[in-house]
Amino acid sequence: MQSAASSRVRTDGPAPALLRAALDAADEAVLLCGTVDDEILLVNAAAARLVPGLTPGGACPLDGLTGALATGADSFTDEYAGRHLAGRRRALDAGHYGWYLRDRTEEVNRAAALQAERARTSFLAEAGRRLSTSLHQGRCLRTTAEMAVAHLADAAVVVLPADRRRNTWLRLAEGGRIEEGTVPESRLADVPGLVEVLGGFPPIPSRWLDAAQAPEWLGLGPIGALLVTPLPGNAAPAGALILARRDRAFTPDDEILARSFAARAGAALSAAGLYREQADTAAILQADLLPPELIQLDGVELVGSYQAAHEAARIGGDFYDVFAPNQPGGDTVLALGDVCGTGPEAAVLTGKVRQTLRALHLVDADPTAMLRVLNQALLQSGRPHRFVTLVVGALRRAEHGRVRLTLATGGHPPPLVLRNDGQVEEVPVSGTLIGAVRETVVHPAEVELAPGELCLLYSDGLTEARGGPTATDQYGEARLRAALSTCQGLPATATVERLRQLVSDWMHGGARDDIAMLAVRAPAGRP
Repeated sequence: MQSAASSRVRTDGPAPALLRAALDAADEAVLLCGTVDDEILLVNAAAARLVPGLTPGGACPLDGLTGALATGADSFTDEYAGRHLAGRRRALDAGHYGWYLRDRTEEVNRAAALQAERARTSFLAEAGRRLSTSLHQGRCLRTTAEMAVAHLADAAVVVLPADRRRNTWLRLAEGGRIEEGTVPESRLADVPGLVEVLGGFPPIPSRWLDAAQAPEWLGLGPIGALLVTPLPGNAAPAGALILARRDRAFTPDDEILARSFAARAGAALSAAGLYREQADTAAILQADLLPPELIQLDGVELVGSYQAAHEAARIGGDFYDVFAPNQPGGDTVLALGDVCGTGPEAAVLTGKVRQTLRALHLVDADPTAMLRVLNQALLQSGRPHRFVTLVVGALRRAEHGRVRLTLATGGHPPPLVLRNDGQVEEVPVSGTLIGAVRETVVHPAEVELAPGELCLLYSDGLTEARGGPTATDQYGEARLRAALSTCQGLPATATVERLRQLVSDWMHGGARDDIAMLAVRAPAGRP
């Protein structure tokens, strides 16, 4: 039987020299080991270059190899002198085996780079998704700070451009809470690079910024590295993003990622700011187009109701208005109309019609004169197909608690009167469409309301509302009169609300046109 000593590779004689030469000529790193005590018997030239500390019979510097020998594993991975190594065991003969080593540093680096790129791509995709889901500037600010702290830094501050010589900022530190505040424009220079970034200049590399100069108002505590990057907006910076780390510097890759994130955050903040400006402008313009608060007249009930075709807009083509008397004892003027179209364009025309009627009331024009002058004004506006149906009334108190109404219409459904006995009468008025033809034909009428009686002005959106069993039937004038007759004795507010609810139930929540109502009810008892 061959002894253990004789099974080792001998280091003298021609055979071992030939074996060494053959192994040294190989490009692959090889360690020749004995099976008896796992001693390294031979290290070829490639292995010596790959692991300089490996020597035959010496201590093994590879912890991974030592672990594999202890557990009997056939493979291992290890890091040595900044290199990533992998080894695999191969049996050679009964007394020998070899460890074949491979340098996998480039492979590991490529995998790490790929993983890092995927992480960056995922982060930027998430940032784009979260920032694009809201046009609320406050939410965009919070999202920017939260994502910056989660992925880029230990703390973040978002600074917005100056408004009235003060800059708004929002701050978030890791594990902390969101804080907001303002800082005078004169203090911006306290932060290195901030003035340049807000002025639209390129960011200064973090290695050129002295983190020790960061002012106390930033509230970031001890800072080891500082990065200030712009938030690009629409033709002007939307703000600046200040990132701080406590104990590690920003690498060039970190700065590239921060700028990519800032570009998305800046676009979102710019869009949110533009939306806020437009919303503020729309709110200012809309305020004059919304239904007015009605004046209260010595016991006479005046109640209006308006439902826009698009609830979100709150404005549309139907309207009502009430103009107080110019002098004591004068007439109160009522108006309810329906301009062509719906939405903002119709609302603009509505505003012009209401202002024209108000001006005509100031010169004490009667309802018929109002319709004729308004017709000429629309025809001379230079814009075709801008017409309106309208009912105008002059209201005054009469004897014994009665109310007298002089009504005139231009292409509009005649008002309805609810008598105390439950009967519903149509006021006998008629007239041509306003803004459609040059010659205006108006046939006014006068009606008196006894105490407790009611006159209803309404737009055709009420009678043309579609619904019912087939979802296509119009509500119609007959149903409106029948519904109004059931409101005998009810206050004007309850009457309008009941009609509104009945029509809503008829439509089952379906599409509708603008609907406007204006109810006038004489005092229920003699004053």
